[in-house]
Amino acid sequence: MTLRDSKVATRLPAQDLDRARAFYAEQLGLEPIDERPGGLLYRVAGGDFVLFLSSGRATGEHTQMGFEVDDIEATVAELRARGVVFEEYDAPGRRGPDGINDIEGNYPSKGAGGERGIWFRDSEGNLLGIAQPVD
Repeated sequence: MTLRDSKVATRLPAQDLDRARAFYAEQLGLEPIDERPGGLLYRVAGGDFVLFLSSGRATGEHTQMGFEVDDIEATVAELRARGVVFEEYDAPGRRGPDGINDIEGNYPSKGAGGERGIWFRDSEGNLLGIAQPVD
């Protein structure tokens, strides 16, 4: 067995699991499929991620987890309606409607000429991204 055959599972720190659980339920519409003392396991179509109790703070200086979606405008509109506040990045020539960034050349191995992306922070300061590959 090599890492190439493994499944990736993201781990995100949370200083307050109750606060994080409420954010993921109310703002993102996600409920844990399993829980244990100090951890919540979530499952989405493309894999699992865990929120774990940690005394450390997320730096939020880079994307810690991303969601790839088929319709970024609809996803962003739904999340905004749920109260998610998106980050504002001033990248010349990249920012499109609704704060969604157009990023040319990302992931040609996926058959895409780029992607559209936007970011937000969860209740614990983790920086999360949403992306849609584009031709």
